Amino acid sequence: MPAVPPESRPDVPALRAALLGWYDVHARPLVWRAIGGARPDPYRVWLSEVMLQQTTTAHAAPYFEAFTARWPTVSDLAAAEDAEVMAAWAGLGYYARARNLLACARAVARAHGGVFPDTEAGLLALPGVGPYTAAAVAAIAFGRPANVVDGNVERVMARLFAVETPLPAAKSELRRLAGTLVAGDRPGDWAQALMDLGATVCRPGRPLCAACPLTAHCAAFASGVPERWPLKAPKPERPRRHGVAWVLLDGQGRVALVRREEKGLLGGMLGLPTSDWGAPAADPAPPAAADWRDAGAVEHVFTHFSLTLSVRAGEGEGDFLWTAPDEARTALPTVFRKALERGLAA
Repeated sequence: MPAVPPESRPDVPALRAALLGWYDVHARPLVWRAIGGARPDPYRVWLSEVMLQQTTTAHAAPYFEAFTARWPTVSDLAAAEDAEVMAAWAGLGYYARARNLLACARAVARAHGGVFPDTEAGLLALPGVGPYTAAAVAAIAFGRPANVVDGNVERVMARLFAVETPLPAAKSELRRLAGTLVAGDRPGDWAQALMDLGATVCRPGRPLCAACPLTAHCAAFASGVPERWPLKAPKPERPRRHGVAWVLLDGQGRVALVRREEKGLLGGMLGLPTSDWGAPAADPAPPAAADWRDAGAVEHVFTHFSLTLSVRAGEGEGDFLWTAPDEARTALPTVFRKALERGLAA
């Protein structure tokens, strides 16, 4: 592989001009972006950034449109029932985000009169708002020169500077490098331009260098093998857990649901009755008397573990939240929706 020169100070004004000029032509038409020079709505910026954590733009867009149609302001969202918001969030995953979303909305409505703070420090003081979200809202909604670094920006920085430290150890270095390019001119457009470049051109695997406005500044491109970056440490094997879910129907064809504990995985969400998730074990006691039958198993991957969920189906009664199957499909998180479909087909 050709040698890559050590980090040198780039021509920042030229680099910024090239990327912002590209963005003016190629910005993605995302549903949460302000159009035609309109001032971005901090509520829409914040909501989109929370939804986009661990979620693709294509998957988040219909949820964003549904949320903003149902709760057009942060005060509207703050006044919503927890169960309504959790049900509307179902399918986006990482459900702690939905709880943090409500906590933040209520703090903005209660302590700030429904108006978001306009600085990074003020935004960071809100519940559930971390450094990335605070920087993104400060830059995009309020024009603050904040250093907005997501996975796309990390990849762009790793290639621009040919960073030899593998991820995730390189994160602080990549953030520092991104900070050297931040300026007071068009900070919101700069943040979004970097993210768009990473998402559409400086892609994982095979970057589209022929379409990139920054090749003249890019050490990875100069090396001839830009796809080598970012370097990544080997991923540890994801542990596997096992559990049982019960799909219980009553005489009216309704399915038994439960409300999960507020704390923990999928906290506060509706779910099927389920055992604990851990090491394989003998069949646990079912939640009600029924002629239970084996309906097979479903697989689901969470951030930190994989789950094999054995499904049992039966008919009976009990103290549950009895729900029509179509309503249950809408309200349940993906893992339970998979198990419900398997149980209903048994």
